[in-house]
Amino acid sequence: MSSIIHLENIVKSYYLGKQELQVLKGITLDIFKNEYVALMGPSGSGKSTLMNILGCLDSPTGGKYILNGKDVSGMPDNDLAEVRNVEIGFVFQQFNLLPRLTALENVALPLVYSGIGKKEREERAMEVMKKVKLDDRTHHKPNELSGGQCQRVAIARALINNPAIILADEPTGNLDSTTSYEIMDILGKIHDDGNTVVLVTHEEDISLFARRVIRLKDGMVETDKINDHPSTISHAAL
Repeated sequence: MSSIIHLENIVKSYYLGKQELQVLKGITLDIFKNEYVALMGPSGSGKSTLMNILGCLDSPTGGKYILNGKDVSGMPDNDLAEVRNVEIGFVFQQFNLLPRLTALENVALPLVYSGIGKKEREERAMEVMKKVKLDDRTHHKPNELSGGQCQRVAIARALINNPAIILADEPTGNLDSTTSYEIMDILGKIHDDGNTVVLVTHEEDISLFARRVIRLKDGMVETDKINDHPSTISHAAL
């Protein structure tokens, strides 16, 4: 099994004047293709900082990050932006949908930055909207959709560029329990289709859907365990 994410002695520090605040303290780990990993940890554990580094939203102060064969540790911002658009599909707690665009337009948006023509953008967006069972809501705007439907749109948008990794940051944080499990069911199907899924969550029941759970504490990996019996839920409505 080949490593899609390789972290070697990752350190991240912030400076308050002359005072150094070390948030990540030498994290080394590998995440492999088609793994389903949950990152967990209490407030202040460093999981949000690690997520930003994994998503190429920030760079480490020290150490090496190899993403899908590329060393992204010291890449300039413009190159990191290109890597993000090609390699990573993001799903956020707040959905981050543009309110004036329809669901279909929101899903197709990353393709605009890739220079793809309108007809192909719409065809590809419709294809991924079918995957999340929202092809009947393509012309609805975010304020005409439920929270769960908005998150499905966000997942479809994350899939549009066929990324190597889906990075889901607290994807169920704003949803009720039933809708949360529906979203986890969709992420499970995405993993079953061959995608690598990295889930950041503080919810124990949500982490149980992952096949591997990495817990952080005080900027270091506390535990890294395989989940031999991941939760599975199938909703007839999906």
